[in-house]
Amino acid sequence: MASEAGREPGAWSRRRVLGMLAATAVPASLAGCSGSEGAGASSPSSSSAPSVSAPAAEAGSPSASRTPTGPRPLFLGTYTSAEGGGTGVGVAVYDARSGRITGRGTIDGVGDPSYLAVHPDGRTLYAVNERPEGGVTAVRISDRKVLSTRSSGGEAPCHLSVHPGGRWLLSANYGTGSVAVHPIEPSGALGARTDLVVHGSPAPGPGQQGPHAHQIVTSPDGGHVLAVDLGTDTVYTYRLDERRGTLSEVSRARTRPGAGPRHLTFHPGGRYAYLANEVDDTVVVCAYDPDSGRLTPGGPQSTGTGSGTNYPAQLVVTPNGAYAYLANRGHDSLTRYAVEAGGARLRLVDTVPVGGEFPRQIALSPDGGLLFAALQRSSAVSVFRVDPDSGELRRAGEPFASPVAVCALPL
Repeated sequence: MASEAGREPGAWSRRRVLGMLAATAVPASLAGCSGSEGAGASSPSSSSAPSVSAPAAEAGSPSASRTPTGPRPLFLGTYTSAEGGGTGVGVAVYDARSGRITGRGTIDGVGDPSYLAVHPDGRTLYAVNERPEGGVTAVRISDRKVLSTRSSGGEAPCHLSVHPGGRWLLSANYGTGSVAVHPIEPSGALGARTDLVVHGSPAPGPGQQGPHAHQIVTSPDGGHVLAVDLGTDTVYTYRLDERRGTLSEVSRARTRPGAGPRHLTFHPGGRYAYLANEVDDTVVVCAYDPDSGRLTPGGPQSTGTGSGTNYPAQLVVTPNGAYAYLANRGHDSLTRYAVEAGGARLRLVDTVPVGGEFPRQIALSPDGGLLFAALQRSSAVSVFRVDPDSGELRRAGEPFASPVAVCALPL
């Protein structure tokens, strides 16, 4: 049976029975408890959220810039309904050179914020509420005020992103296989949902009982919105009507049956994208046509994790497009790929231990100098320095304790 995307295998079915996600054996508190030395830095305080001085992108999609100085904001997603989980969105800062993380408390009142994104103007944070009655929440960063929560129109939303124009929030409902659009008001708050598209076809892949939308993201050219569905082994391409906030399907890309596509990451050049397949433990290079929005998957490639059980989680690409990294749950490692032929090829270089268990999500700092890994079963976030020339990853101290960490968003 295929694993449930974004959770440990089988957790979604248990959640429907028990009303919570799978238990975590290592509870840890983000607010009020001291962390480890090194990257797992000092005790959080109740001070206000760190300011955001520049526009930032969705978790895991860095933009090139020089290494900033001083502390930078870091937001942490968790499962509040899981044993040992948090009480909301974790707030921290990190040193852009050393990778050291320091806690700054919690934004309470946000239920199961398992994935996070920030508005392009840097003023508003958005979180999914990954629950049977799914929702999306907007939080003003300056004073941590919850501005609004809206229904996502489906069960267990697990991903969201802000359209580059800043007027629309896109979200993916894993449990019911649908994608939603919400308008973003001038204040950053969310308006009533303007569209909901259910992935009614093709039929579910082997071992799947229905569609499972796992990601929704805008192409680098801004012309199309792509939704990755693990249950139907399909990536759907839509056009977004930026006046009405509605989606119109323009093409579909099928993976091989049973691949279980989970996460798509574009190369900065905009002509290629890389797909992490959770169920069959592979990655795929896809050609992308900006004019038509058509995605063309290539053949499956190894994750470098051997024959053991492994569930690829997420791919990220360095801002210069030279290297890509894959998070491996089960093997508990990070795979490094060299990007070749202008983005058309991935060459497997090596794997390194991630420093904990079940890396649900990874993200690069905006300058590409640091990689953050949210370690779900270790209740921690590990940090790596990224060598700008070789792409080699080096651990930056000990992991930072964070309850059931499933998303790290460095700004």
